[in-house]
Amino acid sequence: MLAPLPLGADERSAWLRLSTARGLKPAALRTLLGAFGLPQNVLAQSLATLAATAGGDAARAALAPPASSFANQIDALNVWCAVPGNALVTLADPAYPPRLLAMPDPPPMLYVQGQLGLLHGRSIAVVGSRSATPQALVDAARFARAFAAAGVTVVSGLALGVDGAAHRGALDECGGTAAVIGTGADLVYPTAHRALAAQLAQRGAIVSEWPLGTPARSENFPQRNRLIAALVEGVVVVEAAMRSGSLITARLANEMGRDVFALPGSIHAPLARGCHRLIKQGAQLIESPEEVLESLGVPQPAARVPESNGESSPRRTRTPAASQAGTPGAPADEIRGSARARPPASLSPEASRLLDALGHAPATLEILAARTDMPEAVLQSTLLQLELAGQLNSLPGGWFVRATPC
Repeated sequence: MLAPLPLGADERSAWLRLSTARGLKPAALRTLLGAFGLPQNVLAQSLATLAATAGGDAARAALAPPASSFANQIDALNVWCAVPGNALVTLADPAYPPRLLAMPDPPPMLYVQGQLGLLHGRSIAVVGSRSATPQALVDAARFARAFAAAGVTVVSGLALGVDGAAHRGALDECGGTAAVIGTGADLVYPTAHRALAAQLAQRGAIVSEWPLGTPARSENFPQRNRLIAALVEGVVVVEAAMRSGSLITARLANEMGRDVFALPGSIHAPLARGCHRLIKQGAQLIESPEEVLESLGVPQPAARVPESNGESSPRRTRTPAASQAGTPGAPADEIRGSARARPPASLSPEASRLLDALGHAPATLEILAARTDMPEAVLQSTLLQLELAGQLNSLPGGWFVRATPC
């Protein structure tokens, strides 16, 4: 079983001091560690010796007195490390994820909860919009489940929308799932994913490069995306707007030589435009998880009974609990709260909510009922209102689709 090397109190303190030293960049720290070995050895050198190795700025940053809060940080770190399942992994540790070592600036320390081995196996990132459409939640869970069933770890960022759906889809499969977060490992962001984070800490993995107590800051998430891109062999973008963190992850992955895959969508769907841009720039257009596995050379598991993706034959009988209303286990408010193009202001609140739930893919009455929790009579009348308003069309077999703008 993969386990990190035990660290003594002095060694842990030295690692924390250097990793949090203001102005000491990861690349410079790696240079110092390469020259002098362990962080205690770095701190024992003179300013002139360190400056001759990594430059004056790096030397002054490394030897600067720690912040006044450093003692409290050490105490918190010692308490966190004593919790079963928590692991502190340093650059000098054989358990450090090997793909990260290929980065020019690998994090000096990783805070890992759960199964550290998931960061060493084959892995694919599944990322996308926080304001995902219901169909994107279904697709993210379906792709992630197929990847994890093939023994591949699904990596994502624990965000609302596509990230959460991907984690849930992969959680109980043999490949598992790992979340790379943009806060300290002792915090959960967003708070709506506390239960999901607890499941990941037990049956998957959570990894952070940020010191304990680090809150969610906007500048942390591009850094988080860089780790996601570095950990995986390929990135699957399920849904993304034109300005999206998912596109940052895809760009970074491409720069690192990883494969980038994108799901196409309706030309009228705002959250499909980012994927379409990626495809124009050379990302592989995919329609099934099997295409991704084949492209990466991953052996596929034995065929199982196929699951619906929300677009299969309407003659199949399904109960609302088994319908494709969204990701299995996903909170209903996450599905209903996902943002799409705003409907006309003249529509009733029920009609606006139903149009949001429909998204840009065909859906049946059963699917819409599960997504909205509307009584059947209200649902039927609201569908008629939308059809008369020219907002949706009914298709043969009891399917509904958003009307195409003229």
